[in-house]
Amino acid sequence: MSNLLSMRRASVKSDHKKIANKPPSDYKKFMSKNVDWDDQRAFLAVMETGSLSAAARRMGLSQPTVRARIEGLEAALGTALFTRSVHGLVPTPTAEAMATPARAMAHASEAMLRAASADSATAAGRVRLSVSEFVGIEVLPPMLRSLRDKHPQLTVEFELSNARADLLDQQVDVAVRMHPPEQSALVAKKVPLIPLGLFAHRDYLAVYGRPATKAEVRDHLFIGPDRNRGDLAVAAQIAGSVPVSWIARTDSHPAQLALARAGLGIAVAQIPAAARYPELERVLPDVELPQLPTWIVTHENLRRLPRVAALFDHLVEAFESYGRR
Repeated sequence: MSNLLSMRRASVKSDHKKIANKPPSDYKKFMSKNVDWDDQRAFLAVMETGSLSAAARRMGLSQPTVRARIEGLEAALGTALFTRSVHGLVPTPTAEAMATPARAMAHASEAMLRAASADSATAAGRVRLSVSEFVGIEVLPPMLRSLRDKHPQLTVEFELSNARADLLDQQVDVAVRMHPPEQSALVAKKVPLIPLGLFAHRDYLAVYGRPATKAEVRDHLFIGPDRNRGDLAVAAQIAGSVPVSWIARTDSHPAQLALARAGLGIAVAQIPAAARYPELERVLPDVELPQLPTWIVTHENLRRLPRVAALFDHLVEAFESYGRR
């Protein structure tokens, strides 16, 4: 038995020496032989969070377990993946090169699990949805309540981000986008434009009065964008040549609406969403603002899957109603 263990250790050391002398392009061959998927998941978690403790929290593991997995991965590859600094763990060039394929593997694994989460003939299981922050917080919840009534066995996983998720690599199954898809492999349904308006809390209007003309915006406080170029262009359109007094600035649309609901000032918001809050009143309705074009998008290979079709079709119907309010 001891001889067998000695032979095994010698073989592992030999493999590690081979890996250490191989360029990064050869890692894939050795990883398929020696590296556990859980170690790769730990590596990706550390890459994305920057520390062992944060990675452990994300994975629901102890910090020593994550450290052991990273050390095991480094041993298998024969190279260091992270160095310590005052700001946390810093990835080495090798780790940076591994990050993209590791994320691709993680997305593929998640897509496989979603595909296997229910019978292919049933609108049930897991379906992943990508939406902007505002849509996910202010628009979708009422829509998903009615989806639950129609398809109680369907589980919707949210990815709330203003960055576009990759539908081609099937990081998500369905997306709500404000820009038309450009890839031919994507299937999209355009829904009605979403109108924008200016809103303020009734308590704010009781103190500052209601602006009757565009020129009167100089007498009011506004909540608006910080650095987003598109939103800054809308703000400039509202004010024209009249100087605006900003009481708060943020690129987060849910935060802008929350600040308006707190009575800080006037903010731009989607009219159907703001109309749900009785404390908000629309001001300057004659000021024309851009409307938001909206598409419901999925991959052509997923469109006919019952779990994906159920969400896709429901969102088309729901956004058609939302945009016409």
